[in-house]
Amino acid sequence: MTENVVVLGSGYAGAGAVKSIEENLGDRVDLTWISDVDHHLVLHEAHRVIRTPAVKEKIALPVEEIKAPSTRFIQAAVTGLETDDREIELDDGTTVNYDYCVVAIGSRTAFFGIEGLQEHALTLKSLDDALEIHDAVKRAAREASRSDRAQVVVGGAGLSGIQSAGEIAEFRDKHRAPIDIHLVEGLDNVFPPGAPELQEKLDEMLRERDVNIMTGEFIGEVDDDTVYIGDDTELEYDVLLWTGGITGREVAENVDVEQDERSHRFTTRSTFQTSDERVFALGDTALVEQLDGEPAPPTAQAAWQAAEVVGENVKRAVNGQPLKQWEHVDKGTLISVGDEAVAYGVKPANGFSLPVKLFGGFPAEALKKSVASRWINRVSGPGRAAKAWPDM
Repeated sequence: MTENVVVLGSGYAGAGAVKSIEENLGDRVDLTWISDVDHHLVLHEAHRVIRTPAVKEKIALPVEEIKAPSTRFIQAAVTGLETDDREIELDDGTTVNYDYCVVAIGSRTAFFGIEGLQEHALTLKSLDDALEIHDAVKRAAREASRSDRAQVVVGGAGLSGIQSAGEIAEFRDKHRAPIDIHLVEGLDNVFPPGAPELQEKLDEMLRERDVNIMTGEFIGEVDDDTVYIGDDTELEYDVLLWTGGITGREVAENVDVEQDERSHRFTTRSTFQTSDERVFALGDTALVEQLDGEPAPPTAQAAWQAAEVVGENVKRAVNGQPLKQWEHVDKGTLISVGDEAVAYGVKPANGFSLPVKLFGGFPAEALKKSVASRWINRVSGPGRAAKAWPDM
């Protein structure tokens, strides 16, 4: 009997898993792909939409361009996953049965219990979010004046916060808009996971774009017009964007597999197999165990790598074979600040290290474009990748 394999989610892990399963199993399984949107978003380039909404045409890839004709696609939100019955519940009241399920539903923004933050802040997790941020910044700029400038606050100076602040700065400069931009980070430096030399370079690039960097004190409370930072700093805002962390999706909380008690991200072996051998998980949905006992990082890079392996492991599970162990390989960091970019610790495809660990300028910009284009080519083809190149 043909096995039913279901993939949940259309992010990097979900779209990549669909491609990987198709390549490994082809017509040997009945593959169903379920997502609440009908496209795959190249999320690490979504900040570009904050400045230029037309970029959405380049980074929102229709699922019909990605999947094989034999793969069934259902646009619906997952509301439940019953492991005993091997049944997925959807928001339209229907159910889908599975023999193997690959959960790649991503994450939601974590607000850490900060009073008023979830109520008042915008987030950047979807295409609609990016468009909403653009509209909010544009509206604030239109209502501002040279004597009463619009105040835009970005909370969290990780990858998303830095790149978003850079795009808002480019929007401001392009339109000569009266906007002040504040980037708030509770830890002592921008890009906290980065090496000191990378942190210093990003700090310099942001300040060159007149981004006010505020580090060392956490946001403690937010109301409808003020961000309260530390014990005695108050920062009025017209637009507040929060990029400060991730946690599991609400639907994951009631799934009967082992998961982190606080974040409700599924805990998996390095094979992506959860405590239920019929359920695999990867991407932001999962804490994928590595050889050192720590989970793989919640990055696009890790999701891409994981997706390449999960298809082979589903194949092995179907065939009753031992599963392959996956280990994340850090291939370096690429971050854009507006039209410029910086690269750190990049490892080319041949595995060798470059002679310079930190670099910017055209080489970094071209490298960042090539990474995005390579992924788009992987899931959608060279034509779509070529069209996207200028806007990456």
